[in-house]
Amino acid sequence: MLANGIYTLWKKHMIKMQSAEVSGFVIQPILWLVLFGVGMASLVTTSGTGEYIGFMAPGIIALSALGGATAGGAVWQTERLRGMVREYLVAPIPKLSILGGNVASTVTKGLIQGIIIFVVSLLMGATLSNNPINLIGGLAAALLFTIGFSGIALAFASLTDSPGGFHTMILLLNLPLLFASNALYPIKILPTWLQIVAYANPTTYAISGIRDLVYKTSTFPGSDIALWIDFVVLFAFAILGLLFSQYAFKKSLP
Repeated sequence: MLANGIYTLWKKHMIKMQSAEVSGFVIQPILWLVLFGVGMASLVTTSGTGEYIGFMAPGIIALSALGGATAGGAVWQTERLRGMVREYLVAPIPKLSILGGNVASTVTKGLIQGIIIFVVSLLMGATLSNNPINLIGGLAAALLFTIGFSGIALAFASLTDSPGGFHTMILLLNLPLLFASNALYPIKILPTWLQIVAYANPTTYAISGIRDLVYKTSTFPGSDIALWIDFVVLFAFAILGLLFSQYAFKKSLP
Protein backbone atom coordinates (compact mmCIF):
# COMPACT_ATOMS: atom_id res chain seq x y z
CA MET A 1 0.00 0.00 0.00
CA LEU A 2 2.81 2.41 0.90
CA ALA A 3 4.71 1.69 -2.30
CA ASN A 4 1.55 2.06 -4.41
CA GLY A 5 0.79 5.43 -2.84
CA ILE A 6 4.35 6.67 -3.42
CA TYR A 7 4.27 5.51 -7.03
CA THR A 8 0.88 7.12 -7.69
CA LEU A 9 1.99 10.53 -6.40
CA TRP A 10 5.36 10.26 -8.14
CA LYS A 11 3.62 9.50 -11.43
CA LYS A 12 1.19 12.39 -10.94
CA HIS A 13 3.98 14.89 -10.37
CA MET A 14 6.10 13.62 -13.24
CA ILE A 15 3.18 13.72 -15.70
CA LYS A 16 2.31 17.28 -14.64
CA MET A 17 5.93 18.40 -14.84
CA GLN A 18 6.28 20.95 -17.60
CA SER A 19 9.34 21.38 -19.78
CA ALA A 20 9.63 24.95 -18.50
CA GLU A 21 9.99 23.62 -14.95
CA VAL A 22 13.08 21.64 -15.90
CA SER A 23 14.58 24.14 -18.34
CA GLY A 24 14.15 27.03 -15.91
CA PHE A 25 16.35 25.35 -13.32
CA VAL A 26 18.79 23.92 -15.87
CA ILE A 27 19.58 27.15 -17.71
CA GLN A 28 21.54 28.65 -14.81
CA PRO A 29 23.82 25.60 -14.30
CA ILE A 30 24.43 25.35 -18.05
CA LEU A 31 25.41 29.02 -18.16
CA TRP A 32 27.78 28.39 -15.25
CA LEU A 33 29.34 25.46 -17.08
CA VAL A 34 29.58 27.13 -20.48
CA LEU A 35 30.43 30.74 -19.63
CA PHE A 36 32.28 30.47 -16.32
CA GLY A 37 33.93 27.18 -17.25
CA VAL A 38 35.28 28.41 -20.58
CA GLY A 39 36.47 31.68 -19.06
CA MET A 40 38.21 30.07 -16.09
CA ALA A 41 39.77 27.35 -18.24
CA SER A 42 41.74 29.95 -20.16
CA LEU A 43 43.18 31.25 -16.87
CA VAL A 44 43.98 28.08 -14.94
CA THR A 45 45.13 25.59 -17.57
CA THR A 46 46.76 25.35 -20.98
CA SER A 47 45.53 21.78 -21.51
CA GLY A 48 42.26 22.80 -23.11
CA THR A 49 38.77 23.68 -21.95
CA GLY A 50 37.77 20.05 -21.44
CA GLU A 51 40.24 19.63 -18.56
CA TYR A 52 38.70 22.36 -16.41
CA ILE A 53 35.17 21.41 -17.50
CA GLY A 54 35.85 17.90 -16.19
CA PHE A 55 37.02 19.38 -12.90
CA MET A 56 34.12 21.82 -12.63
CA ALA A 57 31.26 19.61 -13.90
CA PRO A 58 30.66 17.69 -10.62
CA GLY A 59 30.03 20.98 -8.82
CA ILE A 60 27.56 22.11 -11.48
CA ILE A 61 25.84 18.71 -11.29
CA ALA A 62 25.43 19.32 -7.55
CA LEU A 63 24.08 22.82 -8.28
CA SER A 64 21.53 21.39 -10.71
CA ALA A 65 20.46 18.87 -8.06
CA LEU A 66 19.78 21.81 -5.75
CA GLY A 67 17.66 23.35 -8.50
CA GLY A 68 15.64 20.17 -8.91
CA ALA A 69 15.08 19.97 -5.16
CA THR A 70 13.90 23.58 -5.15
CA ALA A 71 11.43 22.84 -7.93
CA GLY A 72 10.04 19.84 -6.04
CA GLY A 73 9.75 21.82 -2.82
CA ALA A 74 7.89 24.60 -4.64
CA VAL A 75 5.39 22.08 -6.05
CA TRP A 76 4.76 20.61 -2.59
CA GLN A 77 4.27 24.05 -1.04
CA THR A 78 1.81 25.04 -3.79
CA GLU A 79 -0.24 21.88 -3.27
CA ARG A 80 -0.24 22.41 0.48
CA LEU A 81 -1.35 26.05 0.24
CA ARG A 82 -4.10 25.19 -2.26
CA GLY A 83 -5.55 22.56 0.07
CA MET A 84 -4.73 19.60 -2.14
CA VAL A 85 -3.09 17.85 0.79
CA ARG A 86 -6.52 17.40 2.38
CA GLU A 87 -7.54 15.39 -0.67
CA TYR A 88 -4.47 13.20 -0.25
CA LEU A 89 -5.27 12.67 3.43
CA VAL A 90 -8.74 11.28 2.71
CA ALA A 91 -7.42 8.97 -0.01
CA PRO A 92 -6.94 5.29 0.96
CA ILE A 93 -3.15 5.59 1.15
CA PRO A 94 -0.80 5.86 4.16
CA LYS A 95 0.06 9.43 5.13
CA LEU A 96 3.74 8.65 4.81
CA SER A 97 3.28 7.83 1.13
CA ILE A 98 2.35 11.50 0.54
CA LEU A 99 5.79 12.53 1.70
CA GLY A 100 7.41 9.57 -0.07
CA GLY A 101 5.79 10.47 -3.39
CA ASN A 102 7.03 14.05 -3.11
CA VAL A 103 10.54 12.92 -2.19
CA ALA A 104 10.61 10.48 -5.12
CA SER A 105 9.45 13.05 -7.69
CA THR A 106 11.75 15.75 -6.30
CA VAL A 107 14.77 13.44 -6.43
CA THR A 108 13.85 12.38 -9.97
CA LYS A 109 13.73 16.00 -11.12
CA GLY A 110 17.10 16.68 -9.55
CA LEU A 111 18.68 13.66 -11.22
CA ILE A 112 17.21 14.58 -14.62
CA GLN A 113 18.81 18.00 -14.39
CA GLY A 114 22.09 16.49 -13.24
CA ILE A 115 22.11 14.12 -16.22
CA ILE A 116 21.53 17.06 -18.57
CA ILE A 117 24.58 18.84 -17.12
CA PHE A 118 26.55 15.60 -17.42
CA VAL A 119 25.73 15.40 -21.15
CA VAL A 120 26.63 19.06 -21.67
CA SER A 121 30.01 18.48 -19.98
CA LEU A 122 30.73 15.63 -22.40
CA LEU A 123 29.87 17.84 -25.37
CA MET A 124 32.34 20.40 -24.02
CA GLY A 125 35.19 17.91 -23.97
CA ALA A 126 35.23 16.45 -20.47
CA THR A 127 36.85 13.02 -20.24
CA LEU A 128 35.13 10.18 -18.38
CA SER A 129 36.36 7.11 -16.57
CA ASN A 130 36.10 4.04 -18.78
CA ASN A 131 35.00 1.88 -15.84
CA PRO A 132 31.19 1.44 -15.80
CA ILE A 133 31.29 0.67 -12.05
CA ASN A 134 32.73 4.15 -11.48
CA LEU A 135 29.85 5.69 -13.41
CA ILE A 136 27.36 3.79 -11.24
CA GLY A 137 29.21 4.95 -8.12
CA GLY A 138 29.09 8.54 -9.31
CA LEU A 139 25.35 8.22 -9.89
CA ALA A 140 24.96 6.83 -6.36
CA ALA A 141 26.83 9.82 -4.92
CA ALA A 142 24.60 12.21 -6.86
CA LEU A 143 21.51 10.29 -5.74
CA LEU A 144 22.39 10.43 -2.03
CA PHE A 145 23.12 14.16 -2.21
CA THR A 146 19.89 14.82 -4.10
CA ILE A 147 17.88 12.85 -1.54
CA GLY A 148 19.40 14.83 1.32
CA PHE A 149 18.78 18.23 -0.20
CA SER A 150 15.32 17.23 -1.46
CA GLY A 151 14.43 16.42 2.15
CA ILE A 152 15.65 19.84 3.25
CA ALA A 153 13.74 21.62 0.46
CA LEU A 154 10.52 19.74 1.27
CA ALA A 155 10.98 20.52 4.96
CA PHE A 156 11.35 24.23 4.25
CA ALA A 157 8.29 24.07 1.97
CA SER A 158 6.32 22.46 4.81
CA LEU A 159 7.39 24.97 7.45
CA THR A 160 6.68 28.21 5.56
CA ASP A 161 3.47 29.46 3.97
CA SER A 162 5.24 32.11 1.92
CA PRO A 163 6.52 31.15 -1.55
CA GLY A 164 8.90 34.11 -1.38
CA GLY A 165 10.14 33.00 2.03
CA PHE A 166 10.74 29.47 0.74
CA HIS A 167 12.79 30.62 -2.24
CA THR A 168 14.72 33.05 -0.06
CA MET A 169 15.73 30.26 2.33
CA ILE A 170 16.82 28.05 -0.57
CA LEU A 171 18.79 30.86 -2.23
CA LEU A 172 20.58 31.51 1.05
CA LEU A 173 21.86 27.93 0.82
CA ASN A 174 22.32 27.58 -2.92
CA LEU A 175 25.35 29.64 -3.96
CA PRO A 176 27.08 29.52 -0.53
CA LEU A 177 27.01 25.71 -0.74
CA LEU A 178 28.61 25.93 -4.18
CA PHE A 179 31.32 28.48 -3.40
CA ALA A 180 32.15 27.10 0.06
CA SER A 181 33.12 23.73 -1.42
CA ASN A 182 35.58 22.19 -3.85
CA ALA A 183 33.32 22.91 -6.83
CA LEU A 184 35.41 25.54 -8.59
CA TYR A 185 38.85 25.12 -7.03
CA PRO A 186 40.80 22.53 -4.98
CA ILE A 187 40.25 22.79 -1.23
CA LYS A 188 44.00 22.93 -0.57
CA ILE A 189 44.35 26.41 -2.10
CA LEU A 190 41.62 27.89 0.12
CA PRO A 191 42.39 29.82 3.31
CA THR A 192 42.20 27.72 6.47
CA TRP A 193 38.87 29.11 7.67
CA LEU A 194 37.24 28.39 4.30
CA GLN A 195 38.73 24.88 4.24
CA ILE A 196 36.97 24.22 7.56
CA VAL A 197 33.67 25.44 6.09
CA ALA A 198 34.20 23.34 2.96
CA TYR A 199 34.81 20.16 4.97
CA ALA A 200 31.61 20.82 6.93
CA ASN A 201 29.67 21.23 3.66
CA PRO A 202 27.99 18.03 2.37
CA THR A 203 28.24 19.41 -1.17
CA THR A 204 32.02 18.94 -0.96
CA TYR A 205 31.63 15.19 -0.48
CA ALA A 206 29.15 14.82 -3.35
CA ILE A 207 31.51 16.69 -5.66
CA SER A 208 34.50 14.71 -4.40
CA GLY A 209 32.79 11.38 -5.01
CA ILE A 210 31.52 12.27 -8.48
CA ARG A 211 34.85 13.83 -9.52
CA ASP A 212 37.03 10.94 -8.36
CA LEU A 213 34.76 8.27 -9.81
CA VAL A 214 33.44 9.75 -13.05
CA TYR A 215 35.76 12.41 -14.47
CA LYS A 216 39.40 12.07 -15.50
CA THR A 217 41.66 15.15 -15.49
CA SER A 218 45.42 15.08 -15.81
CA THR A 219 45.98 18.74 -14.94
CA PHE A 220 43.88 19.01 -11.80
CA PRO A 221 44.46 16.91 -8.68
CA GLY A 222 41.88 14.50 -7.39
CA SER A 223 40.19 14.92 -4.05
CA ASP A 224 42.13 14.52 -0.83
CA ILE A 225 39.05 12.93 0.75
CA ALA A 226 38.85 9.12 0.84
CA LEU A 227 35.99 7.74 -1.23
CA TRP A 228 34.51 5.80 1.68
CA ILE A 229 34.32 9.02 3.70
CA ASP A 230 32.41 10.66 0.82
CA PHE A 231 29.77 7.96 0.91
CA VAL A 232 29.51 7.82 4.71
CA VAL A 233 28.88 11.59 4.83
CA LEU A 234 26.45 11.48 1.91
CA PHE A 235 24.51 8.57 3.39
CA ALA A 236 24.23 10.40 6.73
CA PHE A 237 23.17 13.58 4.90
CA ALA A 238 20.46 11.69 3.00
CA ILE A 239 19.10 10.16 6.22
CA LEU A 240 19.11 13.49 8.06
CA GLY A 241 17.38 15.20 5.13
CA LEU A 242 14.64 12.56 5.11
CA LEU A 243 14.18 12.77 8.88
CA PHE A 244 13.94 16.57 8.72
CA SER A 245 11.35 16.36 5.94
CA GLN A 246 9.34 13.79 7.93
CA TYR A 247 9.34 16.01 11.01
CA ALA A 248 8.28 19.09 9.03
CA PHE A 249 5.66 17.12 7.07
CA LYS A 250 3.96 15.84 10.23
CA LYS A 251 4.05 19.32 11.71
CA SER A 252 2.36 20.80 8.64
CA LEU A 253 -0.57 18.38 8.56
CA PRO A 254 -3.96 19.89 9.49
